[in-house]
Amino acid sequence: MKAAAILALTVAACSLVSLRAEDKPKAKAYPLDKCLVSDEKFEGSGMETYEFVHEGQTIKLCCKSCLKDFKKDPASHLKKLPKAKGPKTAQ
Repeated sequence: MKAAAILALTVAACSLVSLRAEDKPKAKAYPLDKCLVSDEKFEGSGMETYEFVHEGQTIKLCCKSCLKDFKKDPASHLKKLPKAKGPKTAQ
C-alpha cells in the first residue's frame, strides 16, 4: 500500500515538473526578410540561415557567424525589429 502511494506521488510530481511542448510559450515570429546583424537579404544569399530564440523573440541570422556579433550587443540589433503595435487607447 505504501509503495503504491509513493509511486502515485512520484508520478504526479513528475507530471507537474515536465512541460509538454504545447504548454511552453511560443516565440514571436521573426518579422524581417534579412539578417538582423548584417542586413543581408535571405532570399538568394545561398547561405544557410541560423535561427534561435532570444528572450521570447525568434531571431534569424544569415549565418551562424553573425551570432558572435549579435551576442556582443543584442540590444543594438534588437532595435532593428519593428515595434509591436499595442492596443489603441481612447483619448
